[in-house]
This record gives sequence, structure tokens and C-alpha cells, in this order.
Amino acid sequence: MSGTLHLGQRAELTRSYTAGDLAEFAALAGTAPGEAVPEPLLGALFSYLLGVELPGPGTNYLKQDFAFPAPAPLDTALTASVEITRIRAEKQIVDLWASCTTPDGTVVCEGRALVKAADTGRLPAGSAEG
Repeated sequence: MSGTLHLGQRAELTRSYTAGDLAEFAALAGTAPGEAVPEPLLGALFSYLLGVELPGPGTNYLKQDFAFPAPAPLDTALTASVEITRIRAEKQIVDLWASCTTPDGTVVCEGRALVKAADTGRLPAGSAEG
């Protein structure tokens, strides 16, 4: 991703998880596989977006606060997105709203991610936005 970061900028990805994915996760976690996608696998979608897409490489998580209002079903396309809600350029801090939904719009995860963006020249010059 190139260009300066700005308010409202978004990135998203869509992924589904199978029973096999949950079995592999459960084996790593030392638990029995469940019937819904575990919360850490949903969180991993946001980690990918933040570290690869927006803000991108070199991003460090400072804080996250997520709620999981509904179970994430297996074999269903889940769309995770992040959107910049505030930029504090002088501190390289970016606030983002994160959400993950099913095709019918059911929210399975949502909340705030606070990150420190790498100094790659993508942060706006001057005063903070937001």
C-alpha cells in the first residue's frame, strides 16, 4: 500500500474456516475443536490486516479491545476490515475500528485497535488528524 495514511482509509479481507482448520488450531492449543471459529483466529485476521495492509509492515500493536457478540460459523465467508478513525502523526499512533461480519451482516467481532505505525513516510505531516 502506498500514499499517505488518512482518516476513513480501509482495508479488508475475506476468509472462511473449515472443521479441519479448527482441528489444527485445537491441536496447537491443546483443546477440543469447537463448533464456531475461535476468537484468536478472528483476531489473527486483524493482525494480518494491520501488519500487511493498513498501516502495513512495521506496525506494532499497542492495544486492542474487541467484543465477540455472535459466534463465527464454520464454512462461511467472514469479512474482516479495519478503518482509520484517528491519526496522531507526531507519535506515529493510529487508531482503527475493526470489525468482522458474515455475508448476512452479522457482526461476529468488533472493536478498537491502537497501533504504532512504522515511520515509512506514510503518516501525514503536521498536526494530528481526528
